[in-house]
Amino acid sequence: MDNITIPTVLLIIFGLVPSLIWLLIFLRKDAHPESNGMILKVFFWGALATIPTLLVEMGIEEYFETFDILLSPFLITVLKTFIGVAFIEEFFKYLVVKGKALKDQEFDEPTDVMLYMIIAGLGFAGLENILALFPFANSLSAALEVNIFRFLGAIFLHALCSGTIGYFLALSFYERRKIVQVRLFLTGILLATFLHGLFNFSIINIEGIFKIAIPAIILIYLGAFVFSRFRKLKKMASVCKI
Repeated sequence: MDNITIPTVLLIIFGLVPSLIWLLIFLRKDAHPESNGMILKVFFWGALATIPTLLVEMGIEEYFETFDILLSPFLITVLKTFIGVAFIEEFFKYLVVKGKALKDQEFDEPTDVMLYMIIAGLGFAGLENILALFPFANSLSAALEVNIFRFLGAIFLHALCSGTIGYFLALSFYERRKIVQVRLFLTGILLATFLHGLFNFSIINIEGIFKIAIPAIILIYLGAFVFSRFRKLKKMASVCKI
């Protein structure tokens, strides 16, 4: 298996499979399923958002490097991880949903915004996963190992962080006061950014048991949070107005 080269087309399909599995799981939570066209549109634009996101991340990374005289390497790493990666990725996924879903006539119930955010997040994670697998195209066993690891980790994380933002966005649609709407949105995106950043920082920069324990705790917490909030939103009014 180590010497088996994966054709590009199969590698792309292989890279999308984890996102599609999670997508099917989350779609089962929707009492009133969205149209296939809407799902594909949000998923596609979520994937497409990966490209400008990567470009912005590279630019921000270079920008933070200019502070190497003023800031310690540790602080620069923190800034890169939490702002240059986590915040940028969460914000671009939000922009996809804001631009492609929230004004669509199919958006008619509170769980929709959570679902759209999750779909965008899985689209984003899908293309990101394909790019992550390309270096392992000459080793089927290595590609399989990376795919499983990312299925349980990074891809699930993208879905859950996006769903967290979606929950607070849904709550904001019930508020008439603009300041409360902004506060709810900021709560969602900052919480998602913090946990996303902490997940990445732990995997890359921490050694020992905490390298695994912290990401596992984050995924368990976010999983419980998102699935419980789905149930809560189902009990709320059936129509959201922006």
